[in-house]
Amino acid sequence: MSLVVDQLTRSFPTRGGTLNVLRGVALSMNAGESVAVMGPSGSGKSTLLQIIGTLDQPTSGTVTLDGVNPFQLRETELAAFRNRKIGFVFQDHHLLPQCTVLENVLVPTLVTAGLDRAETEQAAKKLLEQVGLANRLDHRPAELSGGERQRVAIARALILKPPLLLADEPTGNLDRKTARDVGELLMALHHAMKTILIVVTHSADLAATFPKRAEMNDGLLEWIS
Repeated sequence: MSLVVDQLTRSFPTRGGTLNVLRGVALSMNAGESVAVMGPSGSGKSTLLQIIGTLDQPTSGTVTLDGVNPFQLRETELAAFRNRKIGFVFQDHHLLPQCTVLENVLVPTLVTAGLDRAETEQAAKKLLEQVGLANRLDHRPAELSGGERQRVAIARALILKPPLLLADEPTGNLDRKTARDVGELLMALHHAMKTILIVVTHSADLAATFPKRAEMNDGLLEWIS
């Protein structure tokens, strides 16, 4: 499994002219590798993550995951590709308030054909046990702490065992101790499942736990270590 980003650009028209957010980003990663992407607000970090995650399209350049360029797929094929191949964790967990913890984790499986529902539910319960929420299956998001909600979001992102895990400021709304715990959990699950993990963060503490770090500057990705 590999991810290859080649000469990625993203531009937006504005009244003052063209705004070039990404200006030829290149990135290559294999299964089991991880990187923390840092940089000031507006530097293009989230835009890069959204394009890699197929939530936005590049102006030019390519993204290839497991030999597939998702932007060459038809819309229905792209939706299925995104659901099976890419897991997302956002700063705001985006949990469904009316659903229980277990139901929230199972959401990505509802549109996936060919799954054994009993096995899938057991997999969700095992994931929730791994993230320390085995006793919270029937709770709703409003009954959880911020850190617990983010743990549910991580379990939901991993329920279909995607090879690519993307996290955009996953600890941004958490206090320092909870942020450290969530960061450690994210890294532990990444190692256990051998995903490709890309995390966008402002947190120097979180970035310091990654073997590779990069910084977005003026639309370009520069490696720090």
